[in-house]
Amino acid sequence: MNLVNTIIRFGLVIFPILVYIPAGLVVFILSLLGLKEPMTHVMYRVAQFWGRSSIRIVGCKITVSGRENIPRKGGVCFVSNHGSIFDILLVLAYIGRPFGFIAKKELSYIPFLNMWISLLGGFFIDRGNPRKALKTIENGVERIRAGNAMIIFPEGHRSRGRGLLPFHPGSLKLATRADAPIVPVAISGSYDVFERNYRVQSVPVSVTFCKPINTSDLKGGDRKQILSDTVYGIIKDALEASQA
Repeated sequence: MNLVNTIIRFGLVIFPILVYIPAGLVVFILSLLGLKEPMTHVMYRVAQFWGRSSIRIVGCKITVSGRENIPRKGGVCFVSNHGSIFDILLVLAYIGRPFGFIAKKELSYIPFLNMWISLLGGFFIDRGNPRKALKTIENGVERIRAGNAMIIFPEGHRSRGRGLLPFHPGSLKLATRADAPIVPVAISGSYDVFERNYRVQSVPVSVTFCKPINTSDLKGGDRKQILSDTVYGIIKDALEASQA
């Protein structure tokens, strides 16, 4: 019965994506015609609705705290731990403003998904090509400097229940190069929703938006390491507090 329940809920989550494809194509064409900024907002509202609807379908009890720490305008970089694919639904549902992210280049080959990522303000990175990777990072930096939001997952990949993993060196480069404030995000419980036993579980999940860190206030040669250690510590403390 649990397997049947999982299949039904997955179907209900995926079905809207298929329904949205024609609308997504229209939005994509309009963005190419010079309306990219307003279309990004339209696309985000659609994605936010899908995220919240999907969370209701899964049936998890979500606790969200610290949303008052999210800047409503101006460039900002969200930095989050990443335990599960469910995290994407959570940030889409609760950040409350359009944001982009850096996706691995392999996702650019998937029809329609590549369109959605681009419309939301995301970029595809080729980590095997340092020159192209740097160009992608610079695109993200320019997007933040223009007053937009980006999100990064500095662990580099999903932790899959192994706790908060070490941050990759240079993973906060988007924020430091843009001198943008960082909002640390701690997501707890998302791994138990599906990936722990590959059955949908209506478990408690918490999302904590911590107080922003002004990166422009940090100076000196160890700035990047100090910032990385600071953000790591804030997320770790927030995760521990949510699990207490």
